[in-house]
Amino acid sequence: MDVRLLYHTQDPERAVATAARLCYAPVGAAELMETLDEERARKVLSVIMKGGHFSCLEHASYTFAIEGVSRSLTHQLVRHRLASFNQQSQRYVAFKAEPEFIIPETVSSDPDRLAVFNEATAHAFEAFKKLMEAGVPAEDARSLLPNATETKIVVTMNARELLHFFEVRCCRRAQWEIKELADRMLELVKPTAPYIFLDAGPACRRGPCKEGKMTCGQPYERVYR
Repeated sequence: MDVRLLYHTQDPERAVATAARLCYAPVGAAELMETLDEERARKVLSVIMKGGHFSCLEHASYTFAIEGVSRSLTHQLVRHRLASFNQQSQRYVAFKAEPEFIIPETVSSDPDRLAVFNEATAHAFEAFKKLMEAGVPAEDARSLLPNATETKIVVTMNARELLHFFEVRCCRRAQWEIKELADRMLELVKPTAPYIFLDAGPACRRGPCKEGKMTCGQPYERVYR
């Protein structure tokens, strides 16, 4: 898995604090931005984060390039509807060789399971090629390709949606691949806005677990530290 932060809002915490201050200031945002020092910005951010005024966080956005992940992961990822996505097309991008398949550790750790997996993916791709050679359009032949097929995607989220994404996908109960993605994304954004993302992560980092009957039953300190 390769996850890169392509770009983000310049000085995101300052941008968020400026937007928040505008609601109560007699001057414009440009002037506020020029005069807002770091100490004042942190005080504004403290009020925002403690008071739950998260609409201001939507003024900071982040764009990621993600490669080496499965279609199984991206099917989950696009459920986060307050984000923007552009994914490599299986309709227009031709495979020069057999595609890479993302193998779960529960499969790769056992030779017998791995053999079953490799045989199935090889047969699926062989059938895909035969349909293509027979004149079936790629948009139809691709129906045979497994969810494990490697893909690439560009994702843009604002800071508010990122906090929600980290809450549900950094959780121990999240599916392993998207949890790994979320953990890596969190590592990338934290240095850019350390106060905003100070407590980012699973809900148990800040209080009670929100998983209800599905909880792992372990406190944050025991699971993540």
